Amino acid sequence: MDVAHCYLDGNPDVVEFCPHDSFHHVLAASTYTLQEGDRPSRTGSVSLFNVNADVGRLDLLHRVDTSGVFDMKWNPVSGSVSPLLAQADADGYLRLHRLESSADGSEVQEVPFASLLLHYMCPLIWNLHLNVLDAGNGLKEINGEKVSSSMCLCLDWNPAATSISLGLSDGSISIVSLRESQTTVIQEWKAHEFEVWATCFDIHQPELVYTGSDDCRFSCWDLRCDPSELAFQNTKVHGMGVCCIAKSPSDPHTLLTGSYDEHLRVWDVRSISKPMVETSICLGGGVWRIKQHPFVPGLVLAACMHNGFAIVKVKGGKAEVTETYTKHDSLAYGADWQRESPCQDGKSKRPVVATCSFYDRLLRVWMPESESLHDGAFDHNY
Repeated sequence: MDVAHCYLDGNPDVVEFCPHDSFHHVLAASTYTLQEGDRPSRTGSVSLFNVNADVGRLDLLHRVDTSGVFDMKWNPVSGSVSPLLAQADADGYLRLHRLESSADGSEVQEVPFASLLLHYMCPLIWNLHLNVLDAGNGLKEINGEKVSSSMCLCLDWNPAATSISLGLSDGSISIVSLRESQTTVIQEWKAHEFEVWATCFDIHQPELVYTGSDDCRFSCWDLRCDPSELAFQNTKVHGMGVCCIAKSPSDPHTLLTGSYDEHLRVWDVRSISKPMVETSICLGGGVWRIKQHPFVPGLVLAACMHNGFAIVKVKGGKAEVTETYTKHDSLAYGADWQRESPCQDGKSKRPVVATCSFYDRLLRVWMPESESLHDGAFDHNY
């Protein structure tokens, strides 16, 4: 069921719902636009939206111009760490923004996301009766680290939110530590022959990082060595470049990969030196991004480039498509689940999804209708 949609002023490639409590309604969307010519440039933007699916609202809070953004992620919920948004961009920068409020309730000072300052936004939001940020909150850039002269293409946080892995256009990987708002490159090495489109910490064994590249290689690296040591490398399974990697949060042995060859693959990584493909499914388009459902084990949202979006159920060594969404007319790149509780007043709530497509500049918010989301499969400990 469609909730709302809007058109952005650039080519959207990433959408990310904030996972932190009290901020589940906040959606970040980023763009990457290539300006060709004698002096080509890669420009972009980051926009913040308030999503209220109950009343069908998608309200823009703020948009900021930046260099072209290839990837961004909110930090995982870890202890008392405040929401941080990490951005990997075309200028080789890792940028960090914090969602914060001043201790005395006064307005936050001028920052890159100045229009988000809630002394402007709160009256409007209050009138709309929307559950959004409290007065005094803002999104503040706390660090901008020039990591490489190459483009930063992808990123991932470790589970403790103390370091970030970055995949670069020259085939390198950088590991950046975060301590007291300061970032430091602590490791970097040549991991692949071509562009690295996927990097992923193992959330159950955070000393391991998985990477995937245009060279069709799927690799795992042991960060306990410096530089990182290759734990395994598979060069035969993916028929084209590896676009995305996601570890199952509910099963420490299961990992998923997506590829330009249109297949979503489910791996068993119990034998870390030689993981096995348990099953694969063709989704009819390059599998650019995969997102695990925050509450339903084995339920995956996939952005399938030329074939829209798919919801896939992975269970018992099998994978099947339970629902497709084809209301985008361009490359399906960005997708995410909202993290709100699946139950309200003792009743199951229909989950909310955000998706975006590249050339038509379209952002959509919708609710899946698949019965697999309403069959009592919710696990509150997941």
